[in-house]
Amino acid sequence: MKAKLQATNSENFHFPDNALFRNLLGEHDKHLKHIERLVPVAGEATAVHLVKNLLVQLYALLENGYPLFPQDIDYAHRILSEDGAASLEKIFLDKVFISSKKRLITPKSIAQKLYIDAIRNYDMVFGIGPAGTGKTYLAMAMAVAALLEKKVSRIALARPAVEAGEKLGFLPGDLAEKVNPYLRPLYDALFDMMDVEKATALMHKGIIEVAPLAFMRGRTLNDAFVILDEAQNTTSEQMKMFLTRLGFGSKAVITGDITQIDLPTEKTSGLIEAEKILRKSDRIGFVHFSELDVVRHPLVQEVIRAYNHIDRTRKSTMEREISS
Repeated sequence: MKAKLQATNSENFHFPDNALFRNLLGEHDKHLKHIERLVPVAGEATAVHLVKNLLVQLYALLENGYPLFPQDIDYAHRILSEDGAASLEKIFLDKVFISSKKRLITPKSIAQKLYIDAIRNYDMVFGIGPAGTGKTYLAMAMAVAALLEKKVSRIALARPAVEAGEKLGFLPGDLAEKVNPYLRPLYDALFDMMDVEKATALMHKGIIEVAPLAFMRGRTLNDAFVILDEAQNTTSEQMKMFLTRLGFGSKAVITGDITQIDLPTEKTSGLIEAEKILRKSDRIGFVHFSELDVVRHPLVQEVIRAYNHIDRTRKSTMEREISS
């Protein structure tokens, strides 16, 4: 798949349009200074090549009408540092959706682009990786786009209440008040995509449904775009139940972070089990994200990397203790 994201040769280091070149440099050269902070060139051949590649490809984005923001430079630098042959145009110009706030939603990393392509090409896709990598947000954008383009007739968004709905009785309020805190992130993403009044009206009509996973039992979802979020907190039984809800003309996207499982220790994560059972299927897409794909505050990437290091150290220590 990566081969399809390769850029054309960027040896032609030429910026013919002065206005676009000024946009590339940024007001008071702020973009150029930002690149200097990201890549201290100092004559090193590898760094010089990276900066050259970055400038040429960012300029090409501007030529295609892409509005360049400082965070885009961060994402572009991260992509080209990971794969110098990657094409920023094929990633950044892949329009997924334009939100009600007129914000263009596009992939911001190689994994995000592969994820979007997988959702287009498969009826069932698993997006697995840490928080902040856009798994749920991009799936939501694809779902809303599919609904508005009449490719599906409804959207169903589900999350497991960690205790599967059986032990929520001690919480105050009626059932809706008990489960809404679990579903709030899905509402937040939805309202970021669509006007609140329009989204609310569609929910009242049942065209968009946000519900605990337990509410999916016994149903068949035809002509629907279905998203299961936080799937690492499903049990084996819940995951099997969800995967068998898919009806004709439907798509399912399952997202989760296997490093943040809140199930009791004796319970097997349905997400981990599903990957083991289904990963060899050529009709199901699996896309894995890493800290390189985090699109939140830069500190989130650093936090994830630090915790991953601690986890690897603990695992290595345990393995040594077992073998000794």
